[in-house]
Amino acid sequence: MDDIIILSGLIFAAGLLYSSVGHAGASGYLAVMALFGLAPDTMKPTALVLNILVAAIAAAQFQRAGYFSWDTFWPFAISSIPFAFIGGAMSIPGNIYKQIVGLVLLFAAYHFFSKKQSAIANASKQIPVLAAILAGAGIGMLSGMVGVGGGIFLTPLILYMGWAGTKQTAGVSAMFILVNSIAGIAGHLASVKFLPDTIYVLGFAAVLGGTIGSYMGSRRFANATIYQLLAVVLVIAGVKFMIV
Repeated sequence: MDDIIILSGLIFAAGLLYSSVGHAGASGYLAVMALFGLAPDTMKPTALVLNILVAAIAAAQFQRAGYFSWDTFWPFAISSIPFAFIGGAMSIPGNIYKQIVGLVLLFAAYHFFSKKQSAIANASKQIPVLAAILAGAGIGMLSGMVGVGGGIFLTPLILYMGWAGTKQTAGVSAMFILVNSIAGIAGHLASVKFLPDTIYVLGFAAVLGGTIGSYMGSRRFANATIYQLLAVVLVIAGVKFMIV
């Protein structure tokens, strides 16, 4: 019971911090569960379900605030959704899964370490549709396999290429994470048909944190300190997952 309370508190914190920057928190949830030593077959569906709950809230908040672009969203989503379903249905051996998740967490840490708060508020470069479709397919497959929504890959890509501004990217990423997570858990359930018993308690904690964080994030820029804290946690969890 004590472990569940502590785990729920950390899930709440991850949901709050991640949703404030347009993410649903899957890499954070995976990091927390890795630190608690949860089994891979529990981590993946848990992260996907929590992602759906928080991403739905974040997407609604950013869309309500006017920070969602369908033109930016659809080229990536059209291919990511079916590939996330395929990835979600895949069953990966525990040792391989740990290595992949460790690398994903370290990549996410790098993303947060290198985050530039001076990113332009608005950007309007045209997105090459074919490149976006191919990128979406790759992100979707990896997202479904690991149990993330793909925002940690999509966000730096859009910002680096100048295809959208900071908050617009957050709004698009939140919706992208939502549809990918739904596709990923659908694929998982079609193949494995398993959800952990703790999902209800952890889901409540994630929803509470996501509601507060997305409300604040959709109306103000996140503080750079948040990114640094997230990065440190991800590095610790990523290294632990790869060597244990």
